[in-house]
Amino acid sequence: MRIRFLPSALALSLLVSPGLFGQRTGGGGRTAGPASKPGGPGVVSNPTYGRTSVPPNPQVHHASDESAIEFRSETVLVQVPVVVTDKAGNHVAGLSRTDFEVLENGKTQKIASFEAIEASHAPLASVSVPGKGEFSNLGGNAEAPRTVTIIALDTINTPFLDQAYGRKQLVKFLAETVDSGQILSLVSIGSRGTKVIHGLTSDPAELIQALKKVNGELPGLQGVDIDTQAAAALGTDLPGTANSGFSPGSTEVNLEDFVINGDATIARMQQDRAIEATMRAFLDIAWSVSGIPGKKAVLWATAGFPFFLDGPAAVPGGYLSVLYERTMQALNDAEISVYPVDVRGLVNFSPSADASRSGGAKGGSAFAQSLAARSWLQTSTLDALKDFAAMTGGRAFYNTNDLAASFRRAAEDSSSYYLLGYYLDTKNTKPGWRQLKVKVHQPGTEVRARSGFLVTNATVNPELSLKTDIGFALTSPFDSTGIPLTVRWRGMTSDGGKKKVQFGLHVAPEGVTLEGTRNQLNMEIAVVAVTQKSGAQADSFGQTIKAEPSQETVAKLKAEGLAYNNNLELPPGQYTVRFVVRDNLTGKLGSVSAPLTVD
Repeated sequence: MRIRFLPSALALSLLVSPGLFGQRTGGGGRTAGPASKPGGPGVVSNPTYGRTSVPPNPQVHHASDESAIEFRSETVLVQVPVVVTDKAGNHVAGLSRTDFEVLENGKTQKIASFEAIEASHAPLASVSVPGKGEFSNLGGNAEAPRTVTIIALDTINTPFLDQAYGRKQLVKFLAETVDSGQILSLVSIGSRGTKVIHGLTSDPAELIQALKKVNGELPGLQGVDIDTQAAAALGTDLPGTANSGFSPGSTEVNLEDFVINGDATIARMQQDRAIEATMRAFLDIAWSVSGIPGKKAVLWATAGFPFFLDGPAAVPGGYLSVLYERTMQALNDAEISVYPVDVRGLVNFSPSADASRSGGAKGGSAFAQSLAARSWLQTSTLDALKDFAAMTGGRAFYNTNDLAASFRRAAEDSSSYYLLGYYLDTKNTKPGWRQLKVKVHQPGTEVRARSGFLVTNATVNPELSLKTDIGFALTSPFDSTGIPLTVRWRGMTSDGGKKKVQFGLHVAPEGVTLEGTRNQLNMEIAVVAVTQKSGAQADSFGQTIKAEPSQETVAKLKAEGLAYNNNLELPPGQYTVRFVVRDNLTGKLGSVSAPLTVD
């Protein structure tokens, strides 16, 4: 599902202002709101230990707790990729607009656009070969939809030993089942951010060789036992533990539970860092392929989602909410479906199966409570993976040791699909989750589409995430491709102890958005130069370009794109210069890094 903002009338303006560094972007009308009610099941069923009560579910935040939506565009087109197969899993071709019905929160929507998509399996062809001193984010032919699969190795949310097994199964999957025509890339998600292991390629052998060189990383909760993880996920003390009242005569139990709940506080902080790293990784991935048309797949080799979801409306809360909402929107815009594969395989959540357990709380009541908490943690982890996959139009794979088969089933998701569009009711300013359901009026068909989308100020108003978007793009290891751009060094002149380094930046015509009847232009340009040796920032600037060009300039922009010239002031040395261009009307980004030697 992709939300596209269409033209609306805007006031006259012509402004070029200083950049956004240090500029306040506003809070989006977000209010803290009351703590939402606990959700999820009150009991869990276990075939071995029977039915038992679980600890109270955590207090989670929901998008519906936020302030009313302030739409900045009167017309918002919601686009929904829909995969339609027969019972055997084969694509059903030849359907028309009248065969589909789209419901938002149970209400039928009028389908405004319809397209049958047949993605190409041909290798990405280079659009242009940059000349000397020229750098571009144009990594592939963007004229036709492509079948692209990104394999993401999750080390921050996955136990160390499970990471190794996951890599082994991925090698098996790549060696036995991947078509040479598929376009794949390999990335890792860790505590130090996202790392590109191998860029887009049509050769699975290249990925296998790169994968064999990957080492594991200690996850964020390494060494934290399962009971403490459950306490951290619950957000409250475990029932019957030291912090909820000591049990006379149970000193060993009380001491152990005191340690568990103390460690849980630290574990919650680690979980926040895991949430940020995971969401930034998905945001990076979405931006990196946003310029390639067509539905993409992310095979997420993980052991769990980093925060509890009691439903698709749940958000992390605090400073992480905007990042989470922006990431979900970016996945939608890039038409990415996520396929989590639980690399833990079959999981035994019995306390006796945990080697890290010290063995203090062995009493019947404590044992049952520990089992209930572990059972809840396992169930909620799988539910969160399933919810997150459904929110993006993918599927979750779990409770199997044959991970290679799971990777294969995820990668075989149909590259043929239908793209439906309808106009969002902007009079409905209630924030929260909008549930989607797509029906096909053809017997014997199965349908998969996104289960819905978040409507919040952060998802409908690109201005609110301006500063964070630029900051993330400047530090991302990926080139963002939503705006095609090329940078060229144009020469140097002496300026005292430093040199002025001239550059020219060119945005391709398809990357320029002109909104409204007066063709408003609103773009952000940010440039940062860092020394290659130390990583220290040597020079930076940002500039906002707001204009309402004449008809003659509009015609030139549509034919030739936007040209921007400026300079950096740098002492002699070797640098990496990061260029970011953001369309503030749509939230699209383009970025590219360029090496530079100043003599």
